[in-house]
Amino acid sequence: MAADAKWRSKMKDVFTGKLVRLSAFDPAEMSKAYTRWNLNSEYFRLLSSSARPLKSAKSEAKWLEEEVAKMSLASYFFSIRTLAEDKLIGDLGLDVVGWAGRDAFVGLGIGETEYWGKGYGTDVMNVLLRFAFTELNLRRVSLSVFEYNPRAIRSYEKSGFRHEGHVRNALNREGRRWDAVYMGILREEWLGLGTDTDIVLDRDHEHRN
Repeated sequence: MAADAKWRSKMKDVFTGKLVRLSAFDPAEMSKAYTRWNLNSEYFRLLSSSARPLKSAKSEAKWLEEEVAKMSLASYFFSIRTLAEDKLIGDLGLDVVGWAGRDAFVGLGIGETEYWGKGYGTDVMNVLLRFAFTELNLRRVSLSVFEYNPRAIRSYEKSGFRHEGHVRNALNREGRRWDAVYMGILREEWLGLGTDTDIVLDRDHEHRN
């Protein structure tokens, strides 16, 4: 009983960080947000390699509902909300590409531009990695980012991601070709950061003893 109380006292809300929390993905709510965010061409070009036309909230909602309906048990979609105001500021997706290899691919977007460059994206990724490595027991989390998004690259580096390769001339923007940058982090690398890993490290130490 004492041991159980010890671990309960140390357990954290796995979906809550220092600045944000992850919440359920609501297609109706997100469709309205996407419709507004996509009016900002900078936001859209940071996330997508396509030249997708603008959509109404109604058509966006229909598309999202279809996507959620097709979502497999290996896909996890979240809304991103601030802790201070409980404001919806973005979305996050994690797709496990192989349970045998325990590998996953992550993508996130902060649609509210006033939260750019203030640590929110880094906090989101830290929460996601904690979920991926301690709850899903994944081995690797990977992502891709366009080379013209240095702010995101720096944020991912802060969370422990390492550069693993480039796909040259992967997309066309403003009349020129740009590379896609691939980054990844392994579970042991994340543990080595000492970020949100106290429970895991303590439990491993106790088991060894």
